[in-house]
Amino acid sequence: MQVDFYQLLGTPAEQVIARIGERILSTGGRLIVIAEDEAYLSKLDRMLWDQGPTSFLPHALAGGAEDARQPILLTTTPDAPNLARNALIADGVWRESALSYDRSFFLFDNATLKPAREAWKSLADRDGVERNYRAREDGSWAKMA
Repeated sequence: MQVDFYQLLGTPAEQVIARIGERILSTGGRLIVIAEDEAYLSKLDRMLWDQGPTSFLPHALAGGAEDARQPILLTTTPDAPNLARNALIADGVWRESALSYDRSFFLFDNATLKPAREAWKSLADRDGVERNYRAREDGSWAKMA
């Protein structure tokens, strides 16, 4: 399994989530986006609908009758009724349940830098876990470690 750490460094999380969502959908995959704050998920829901007329990311907030059909599901729990094999942690709070997915994305900023470092270190010696650290460099995402 692979965990990609993304240090936001001023890049809006919504922009990163949209880009990762686009890439996963383009390969036929599904994604859950996890955050504890329901208000943030509602904001993210609105922002994903407003990506522009040429960009459409089919998604929904968890808790509806059609959760299983959603390519991208915004949720407060690590459960994936949409059978996603990709999880994105949007709030900088590491969850061990992310290791049950094929690939997980962990977004963090300066406020969550310390917990991100702790999560990075805790995964160092885990069998079957590949870690990647990405940050913005010259306007694009670069693999730093």
